[in-house]
Amino acid sequence: MNDMEELVKTYLTIRNERDRIESEFKLQDEALKAEMTVLEQEMLAGCNEMKVESLRTNSGTVIKSLKERFTCSDRDNFNKFVVETGAVELFSAMLHQSNFKEFMSERHHEGLPPGVNVMREFTITVKKPTVK
Repeated sequence: MNDMEELVKTYLTIRNERDRIESEFKLQDEALKAEMTVLEQEMLAGCNEMKVESLRTNSGTVIKSLKERFTCSDRDNFNKFVVETGAVELFSAMLHQSNFKEFMSERHHEGLPPGVNVMREFTITVKKPTVK
């Protein structure tokens, strides 16, 4: 049992150090991202002023592009539209893990739906001791 005590102690020490390092990294990374955003806005303004889509410099090339991201504000209405038009390709093909797990818990005797696989593996979770 002494070996397990040392393993848990060492594991928690390493995890705490990783958490500390990750926190430091996140703070530094957010500051750098903010600086980059300011620079990107200045470069976009420069491209707009010069009326160019790209600009080559000795240090690198600036490319102005339009990114689009679509979101759904009325799921019921959109689902009706997809059914009416048959445009099922508008849906993402990802399975919602927790919803699917709940779905299967109610239908475990039926087996997996066609085309679905499951991968299971044992993992270890280590928790800090509770203070009494």
